[in-house]
Amino acid sequence: MYAIVEIAGHQFKVEKDQKVFVNRLATEEGKKVSFDNVLLIGDGDKVTIGAPAIGGAQVSAKVLKHLKGDKVIVFKKKRRKGYRVKNGHRQSLSEIVIESIVASGAKPATKAKSEGAKPVAKVEKKAAPKKAEPKKETPKVEAKAVAPAKPAAKKATGKPDDLKKIEGIGPKISQTLIDAGVSTFAQLAKLEPAKISELIAGVRGNHVTDTWPAQAQLAADGKWDELKKWQDELDGGKAK
Repeated sequence: MYAIVEIAGHQFKVEKDQKVFVNRLATEEGKKVSFDNVLLIGDGDKVTIGAPAIGGAQVSAKVLKHLKGDKVIVFKKKRRKGYRVKNGHRQSLSEIVIESIVASGAKPATKAKSEGAKPVAKVEKKAAPKKAEPKKETPKVEAKAVAPAKPAAKKATGKPDDLKKIEGIGPKISQTLIDAGVSTFAQLAKLEPAKISELIAGVRGNHVTDTWPAQAQLAADGKWDELKKWQDELDGGKAK
């Protein structure tokens, strides 16, 4: 007999006495755990398929040990942006052994049992009645003329475009433009190169903004193939 069961977010084909490595369970080593989400059971020529799970079916197992998987290297790179990130990851796993497969009549396991967590009784706390505070007389304050506050700079609303797709614009310049209210390709296309240089004056480096409005216009019009062909001829926003 075999079964296809969902364990910790993944589906496994299991048989009795089979050892399986699954995502880390909350159950302690040596304890038993059961899983109710059985999708299919095969017994010889007889195959039972759930919709999506089989009612009354259950797979019981025992947690042998907790461990970590092999190290995986995750490397990310963005072309022409100088962006490189390298990280390592080891997945937390649990080794379990399948003890039994029940096709029907099993008592449904609670979520706490299936994941190995201890059930905790909920205790409702009643809010303490608020005491009435004595009214305080507010002192009279003479009205003084207040200078009108300067209107804050308007920030662009809505989801911003990925300005880093413009040749010569990196993460810092992109964030600086967004903070200045320029968050879309259409807004960038309307600016003069001198105005753009003024907005990014606080970002270190020698930035050539001559082609940025034209690039932004192509991006705003959705002409990505034409933009990419042109960017291959640029270096940091200027012709090679």
